[in-house]
Amino acid sequence: MESQAHNNNNNNNKGVPPAGIFYLTKIRRKEFTIGFHKGLILLITFVAYALFHASRKAPSIVKSAWDPQESNTGHDGLPTPPPSTPSGWAPFTGSTGKDKLGQFDFAFLAFYAVGMFFAGHLGDRVDLRWFLSVGMVGSGVFACLIGMAYWWDIHILTFYIMVQMAAGLFQATGWPSVVAVVGNWFGKSKRGLIMGIWNAHTSTGNILGSLIAAAVLQYGWGWSFVLPGLLLVLGGVMVFFFLVVEPADVGFESPYETNTHDAEGENLQLVRLKTEGIQTLGSRNDPAIGFVEAWQIPGVATYALCLFFSKLVAYTFLYWLPFYISQTRIAGSHLNDKIAGDLSTLFDVGGVIGGIVAGYASDCLSARAITSASFMLCAIPALHLYRAYSGISLPVNIGLMMLLGMFINGPYSLITTAVSADLGTHSSLKGSGRALATVTAIIDGTGSMGAAIGPLLAGFISENFGWGAVFTMLMLAALLSGLLLTKLVIGEVREKLEVFQRVQVINEPDHVHLAGILSDTGSNEIGRTYRSSIDLKMLAR
Repeated sequence: MESQAHNNNNNNNKGVPPAGIFYLTKIRRKEFTIGFHKGLILLITFVAYALFHASRKAPSIVKSAWDPQESNTGHDGLPTPPPSTPSGWAPFTGSTGKDKLGQFDFAFLAFYAVGMFFAGHLGDRVDLRWFLSVGMVGSGVFACLIGMAYWWDIHILTFYIMVQMAAGLFQATGWPSVVAVVGNWFGKSKRGLIMGIWNAHTSTGNILGSLIAAAVLQYGWGWSFVLPGLLLVLGGVMVFFFLVVEPADVGFESPYETNTHDAEGENLQLVRLKTEGIQTLGSRNDPAIGFVEAWQIPGVATYALCLFFSKLVAYTFLYWLPFYISQTRIAGSHLNDKIAGDLSTLFDVGGVIGGIVAGYASDCLSARAITSASFMLCAIPALHLYRAYSGISLPVNIGLMMLLGMFINGPYSLITTAVSADLGTHSSLKGSGRALATVTAIIDGTGSMGAAIGPLLAGFISENFGWGAVFTMLMLAALLSGLLLTKLVIGEVREKLEVFQRVQVINEPDHVHLAGILSDTGSNEIGRTYRSSIDLKMLAR
């Protein structure tokens, strides 16, 4: 049935596939199935964004080599002896070293946040394959430039700041592009679980970047930037030749278009025809939504502000965790830079678990806000436990670090993937399909402003007030992130109670069966509307 539908619509719908897919099809002498294309989309976008994050991880590993000064106190507040380390790398040494490292991070993240808003606006108006490819290649080149400063013996802070600014602008092309492409291929059914698993690319990239940067650090810190940069350039080439932006490019229908080929097709079609506000995703020829219009979509501003504080916490750990581990005692001793970098990857392992659990839970509950708020509030005691008890032993440190990663990265993953895709195809758009990249950029761009501020504050606060004050700041940010979702949480709870009451009233098996079918097929909005119509009929009687 799928193959027949594909062949019938091939001539009318087919666009221009990328060169790699075109020649693979010629060699194979047979069209690829939609299942193959979906799998390939998930794989390519996963690898692409993992490489983005791998290149971002290098600074956190290199920090301990640039500024090897030891913090003044350990977990118990007692003076700690300085470990045996090299002299560091100017301009990041001396009493202002941590402040300059914070400025280095801020330069990248601030321009990444600003670039994100423009990138999303452009992403809904240009070919995303070209857009993402150029962004990856440019990001890789600037990562290599930072690394080359090691061999060029550059010690001017302005050079590092300027290169980081440019790198941030190019990296901003990544997230709106990959989310928009995945959103083009996958409907709302089980979106939280699918994107929760897919969003493991963030933690996978962090782990890969940490391992690469730590492994080559002994040969010169320049390699910690150059190798991830080269991999990013190669990834850009892969995207250019093999990324299919939307199903129409290879002759398939959008997942948002009505599909009546299944057993309950006639019933589903009847309900759809009588239901208003069901969103379908248009083609790239549709007019793109405006920036201000995107902000007005219900839930966008709330989730954007929530992500501001969520990413503030997440990116503080992304950029400072290896440095923190190397400069605090675990079981009475210090770990070297390589071991500290390797150990920090377990935070991202916990993040992978958290992203999958949060996505699955939000699908089962149909409650994105409740899930996100619960995770962020649970992160508060987890932060306290890690600060207070992670120095007891290595196993305790590992367990608490993974727990912390799960609670911090779970909602971060959910909001930047499933929530962004949901809002980018919101019913209020009334058929405009060119909003995914813009909405994604607004939410993640606002979050990235928090990501820029977090590491900068961490450098300043740790230098002047100690790491205890840094963890207090992070707990406050997690609390604010959870509280911002209060209104949406109340709305979801009220909706659940209303649905429960309606189910108690309805006694017609056929109606209940059809409502169940609609829910199983992922048509939650249709199911809710259908249940509402049943409720009105019962009241009329």
